[in-house]
Amino acid sequence: MPVVDVINVNSEKVGEVELPDAIFSVPLRPHLVHEVVVAQLHSRRAGTASTKTRGELAYSNRKPYSQKKTGRARAGSRRSPLWRGGGTIFGPKPRDFSWRPPIRIRREALRVVLTAKLVEEKLTIVDAIPTDGIRTKALYQTLDKMGLLEALLVTPDRNHDLELSGRNLPDFKILRVDGLNCYDILRHDRLVITRDSLGPIEERLLK
Repeated sequence: MPVVDVINVNSEKVGEVELPDAIFSVPLRPHLVHEVVVAQLHSRRAGTASTKTRGELAYSNRKPYSQKKTGRARAGSRRSPLWRGGGTIFGPKPRDFSWRPPIRIRREALRVVLTAKLVEEKLTIVDAIPTDGIRTKALYQTLDKMGLLEALLVTPDRNHDLELSGRNLPDFKILRVDGLNCYDILRHDRLVITRDSLGPIEERLLK
C-alpha cells in the first residue's frame, strides 16, 4: 500500500495515510480512460442543431415561372434544395449523442486516473480546508500559499460555504465524492483529496 503524507493548510505534515492498492496501484490502461472521457464529452453535447427539409419550408405551392419559353431550367417549387433559401438535403436534426460505458469500465477508468495522479506526484491529501463563511479571498490566499490554485478538490459531501467560496476561482474546482469523474481529474493539474474523503472514495470504487 502506498503511504502518503497528510498536510494542513500551512503545508505542514500532520500525519500519514495508507492508500488502498485496489484504487491507487492499478495498471495504467489509457484506452479505458479515453473511452470514458469521450462518453462524458458526448453526453455534454446539446444535440439541438436542426435544419429544414423542403417539406418543412413555409413557401407557396405556386410554380415559380412557366415550364417553357423562359430559356431557364425547369422549376416546380421554391423549396428545391438547388435554390437559395430552399430546403437542406441530409442536414442535421436534433439527436441525443449521449452514451454510457458499463459501470465496471467507468470505475476502472477512475481508478486508473487516480493511480496516474499518484505516480506523477500530483496527488495531495489535506487534513481539512477550514472555512469561515463565504470568503473567496481567504480561500484564494490559502490555496495560493499551498500552491493549489489550479487544482481539483474532492470533499466527502456538500460544504456550502466552501463551494461558494471557490466558485469564482477560474482554475479551481470542488467536487463531492459522488461526482468524481475522469474528465475533471485530467483537466486539472493537481488533485487534492481531504482525508475524510478517502473512505467514501474506497466505498464507491470497491463495491
